[in-house]
Amino acid sequence: MDRTLLITGATGTVSGALIEALDDCGFRLRALIRDPSKAEALRARGIDVRIGDLDEPRSLPPAFEGVHDLWMVVPNGPRAAENNMNAIWAARRADVERVVRLSAVDAAHDAPTRSGRLHALSDHEVRRSGLGWTILRPHWFMQNLLAEADDIATEGTFRLNTADARLGMVDARDIAALAAKVLTDGPNHHHERIYTPTGPQSIGFADVARQFERVLGTPVRYIPTADDEREARLLGFGVPAWIVGMLTEYARAYASGWGDFTTTDVEDVTGRRPRGIADFAHDHADAFRGGVSGGGSGRCGADGR
Repeated sequence: MDRTLLITGATGTVSGALIEALDDCGFRLRALIRDPSKAEALRARGIDVRIGDLDEPRSLPPAFEGVHDLWMVVPNGPRAAENNMNAIWAARRADVERVVRLSAVDAAHDAPTRSGRLHALSDHEVRRSGLGWTILRPHWFMQNLLAEADDIATEGTFRLNTADARLGMVDARDIAALAAKVLTDGPNHHHERIYTPTGPQSIGFADVARQFERVLGTPVRYIPTADDEREARLLGFGVPAWIVGMLTEYARAYASGWGDFTTTDVEDVTGRRPRGIADFAHDHADAFRGGVSGGGSGRCGADGR
């Protein structure tokens, strides 16, 4: 495959899994990162690393030069739409042919979260950009549970302000597998498609705890908590106030039933059933026992199982 793929957000959860999934797929991989100290690990994998910042449009042209395909991830924050705008402008000037964009679940102008509304603006811009495009709007990441790993390991509990919400939560590796298949199928196969990757079932967090208990062999309990308690905890860990507010908006929406759905998009595109929460717990069991997380993403769109 004689094509150069630029990966933004290359050190993040989904982009990192995408790099794994694209191993030996034939793309010339190029990564855009802000922090030069994170470049060496990517270069060791044979990836062409370019330093640039989506906050600063003048830093972007060298990274976009000669690129055919763009995997677009922008940081979650108040400048998300501006970051997307800067990247799309650079892509158009560099004659990039196609963008595959990571958006947010049910992004819309009337979404109940600030993130969903900002992503809707960026999705609209991509669709009107003149580039070939595919948009992924994934559900809640199973990897979010890794933030609760210390509490599960030490106390056998985790606390979220999502009440009795049921979610079609998805493993980020399956999002990456879908994205890899979209990219390797060629620029026209998934043109103007919007996919919503989810897991195989909509599940509540009490059920998640029971699945973890079976895998880990130790008691695990989900404790619903109030918004103010969850917010104070996150702020205490140094999470920015804008992100904390956004997370509360998602929690309230999920508690109202907003996330209680699944799709077949992962299986339809990749040909493989997405991982369930038990698969995720098994692959990351060491992290939830107080060790190091594991679990590969597979190659060229496969899910690794």
